[in-house]
Amino acid sequence: QEQLVESGGGLVQPGGSLRLSCAPSGSIENMYAMAWYRQAPGKQRELVANIQSDDRVNYADSVKGRFTAFRDNANNTMYLQMNDLEPEDTAVYYCYLEFSFFDQENLWNRVTRWGQGTQVTVPS
Repeated sequence: QEQLVESGGGLVQPGGSLRLSCAPSGSIENMYAMAWYRQAPGKQRELVANIQSDDRVNYADSVKGRFTAFRDNANNTMYLQMNDLEPEDTAVYYCYLEFSFFDQENLWNRVTRWGQGTQVTVPS
């Protein structure tokens, strides 16, 4: 079954930038709901941004003005551009995507998947 593959995490100094990407592992038909979440140690997973079908994006207050979520429909990829990173942004970041695809039996499927998570570390 189709899985999501995330990339782009790492260690960055305060004020630095990172870009996360997330894409299905195989060919898909269409993307629907998409979002980025993060989970810091000892805390619950929280919504960072969600991209609506009309490309409007809702952001958590803590990242407004610093993070930009967007998608590339041509490449079936979603991104999270993170600028001016702060130590409080340290977390494992997860993408969430609802998408459709045709399986090996040519049956249409619409599924939701989580990415495997990618660590973002901003030292204090």
